[in-house]
Amino acid sequence: MKAVTYRAFGTAADVLQIEDIACPDPAPGEVTVDLQFSGVNPSDVKARAGARAGATELPYPAIIPHSDGAGVISAIGAGVSRDRLGQRVWIWNGQWQRAFGTAAQQITLPAEQAVALPDGVDMETGATLGIPGLTACHTVFGGGEVAGKTVLVQGGAGTVGHLAVQLARWGGARVIATARGAGLKRVQDAGAHAALDFTAPDLTARILAANDGQPVDRIVEVEFGLNAATDTAVIAENGQICAYGSALAMEPELPFYPLMFKAVTLEMTLVYLLPTAQRAAVIARLHAALQQGGLTCPVAGTFDFDQCAAAHRAVEHGGREGAVLLRIA
Repeated sequence: MKAVTYRAFGTAADVLQIEDIACPDPAPGEVTVDLQFSGVNPSDVKARAGARAGATELPYPAIIPHSDGAGVISAIGAGVSRDRLGQRVWIWNGQWQRAFGTAAQQITLPAEQAVALPDGVDMETGATLGIPGLTACHTVFGGGEVAGKTVLVQGGAGTVGHLAVQLARWGGARVIATARGAGLKRVQDAGAHAALDFTAPDLTARILAANDGQPVDRIVEVEFGLNAATDTAVIAENGQICAYGSALAMEPELPFYPLMFKAVTLEMTLVYLLPTAQRAAVIARLHAALQQGGLTCPVAGTFDFDQCAAAHRAVEHGGREGAVLLRIA
């Protein structure tokens, strides 16, 4: 099969190349998927650049990048139902703790990591569900139902944040989202009841005012270190903060006692490590939102297979209004 690989850390243009690599046959409990799209996420470009914390050398001699993707099951291993042959699926954890990800014509992996796409959901959407979709859904619903509650989505114009706004609104929450510039309209269009400029010096007061002077029940947080003080000020007693990033302040100061005296639950989310039961629940809810029209997954750009380096640069550049996909020929 044709595959995009890298054999050293470096810039996308320097290290990404197309090779012919044999796709492993499916072992018992595994399936092979003929891929149509591969999703490119920030974690993929950081891994290729050697920018992940603690990474000093490649964990494998050659890596096929990307954890997300969508395609059709073309082969099955022993113990997998033959009904799965020809099934349209989306992929999670394609390259997590594995050498071969989804930037290839095929991938072989455990059958549970190839999830049947709901009827009417296209392949492009499927290729966005693994990291952005599951992260957004877990950060909104990981603490339970949000109907009748107020959810604050910090950074609502980003790929995960935009999905989180939609999901929280679909789930019956009052949604407050922060963004800036053109992102403010983006979060309003996604369903936010209030869109606030996160650069405003009185952001704390604006958040409370947008919730009729009351603190918020749950916060979906993209930059915990930068926003810890604001989050602490606006979170309700027994509230929940679910943080999935802190890239701009990687060793934040934690306002421990103010959070403790509100009995706040602070969760650090890494979607790769969701326990089996939690992942199944998140997948079911994500599918329900898609089928009920409560969620759309915009794509900012689709790149041809031989343009993988350009796709990585698009993710690195930031400011995207949706996912970046690689089209597998």
